[in-house]
Amino acid sequence: MHFCLTGQYTPRALNAILENPATNRQEAARKLVEAAGGKLVSMYSVAADGPGVLVIFDVPDPSTAPAISGLTVTAGTLQNVKLVRLFTQDEIKQVRQNAAKLRSSYSPPGS
Repeated sequence: MHFCLTGQYTPRALNAILENPATNRQEAARKLVEAAGGKLVSMYSVAADGPGVLVIFDVPDPSTAPAISGLTVTAGTLQNVKLVRLFTQDEIKQVRQNAAKLRSSYSPPGS
């Protein structure tokens, strides 16, 4: 399952990065995701809302994604973290097919 994690570096993390500007945060992210049995798909630096990151990763167990996210927060690396499950087009096709099957079972408010 693919997930997208975004967040801003904490002041403490930014200071550590400035002290060692050659640090490789992508390698640190790869190591964490691979330890969880997953694969780092891509990682980008972002400037919106302060210096931060956008990381896309794939993990076989969906419970590991919030663990990865939580670890980055508790370690003091990121703040304002958002974790979003990404769906492939094949997965969305299955969601649509399931919704079509369930449509007649649902009564919206006021009906």
